[in-house]
Amino acid sequence: MKKPSFTMIKQAGTSVKWAAAVGTLAVILTACGGGDTAATSNSGATNSPAAANQAEGAASSAPVASETATNAGEALVTPEQLPKALLAGDYTGIYERFSASFKGQVSEADFIKMAESFMSGVKSLENTSILNKGGAEQRTWVSDSGTKGIVGVFDMEGTIVGLQVKDLTPATETDSLLTKNSYSLPFRGEWLVIWGGNNVLVNYHYEYESQRYAYDFVQAKDGNSYEGDPLKNESYFAFGQEILAPADGTVVSVVNDIADNEPVGVMNEKAPAGNVVVIDHGGEYSYLAHMKKGSATVKAGDKVTKGDVIGLTGNSGNSSEAHLHFQLSDGDDLFTSKAIAVKWEGGIKPIQGETIGSAE
Repeated sequence: MKKPSFTMIKQAGTSVKWAAAVGTLAVILTACGGGDTAATSNSGATNSPAAANQAEGAASSAPVASETATNAGEALVTPEQLPKALLAGDYTGIYERFSASFKGQVSEADFIKMAESFMSGVKSLENTSILNKGGAEQRTWVSDSGTKGIVGVFDMEGTIVGLQVKDLTPATETDSLLTKNSYSLPFRGEWLVIWGGNNVLVNYHYEYESQRYAYDFVQAKDGNSYEGDPLKNESYFAFGQEILAPADGTVVSVVNDIADNEPVGVMNEKAPAGNVVVIDHGGEYSYLAHMKKGSATVKAGDKVTKGDVIGLTGNSGNSSEAHLHFQLSDGDDLFTSKAIAVKWEGGIKPIQGETIGSAE
């Protein structure tokens, strides 16, 4: 079994990419590793601190350059109207909202040809997530059949700076099978869901059974996940925040000696989960990964109660910035077990772009 190693898996095969206008925007959604994602080409994304604002952290929160499309002031297609325009076949109107850079990488004729092919058989498009981070907006839609998805990325003026479509394969047999236990959020305060949901466009983990229902959480203020020097872990709002046991249980294993990645953007693929605590909740195992080095307050065999502090958020392992990777699985080995969809207390269903938790 190939280990996904907490990295961003390149979307290939059935995906059709409509250009690469936003290399820096690609790393908005990295967290657990890096690679190309919505609105990138095979070479558009980068995790090098030397690229795009000199750091992945900077790229994840820096505004995308606004490139006004030709006749943008006359175009009527807004982010909200994109699905309606696609369904109506207004491909020329959509193309007019492309940024200059985007137009330089795909012709109107090619765009129309690809759009017609993708929209064949599509009766409706449902918005599944809206993510605002670093001065850009990313919206994701899924077709009525659940087998086609589209991501649109927009600058602050609503100009389309990237589009991606992808064939989707819903895991309908497991999406509705929730954990037997209910779990509370493993943190205090408000956190942003960077990856989470039941398709690969809103949750890159979804492609792999071992991490299908995992989440990546960061903290953000005014659309930014850090303040100050983007190369330093301490600049990130999530770094050093307390991580809580999501339910009563027994600690199975603890890794506590992996250095936090610095400068931010340099990742440790040799220890993909970084510092991690695994808790047995009676045959369901929670994984709380990428913790700060030396911050774990528990050891194997310890009993924990829901809400107990078990460590601090860090940036260890294959992680692009300080965040928490959280999931439930049916076994205590992350890569040989299967992830289980979480039954959250209060019936919440976190999805990419949502801010969850409570204001402190």
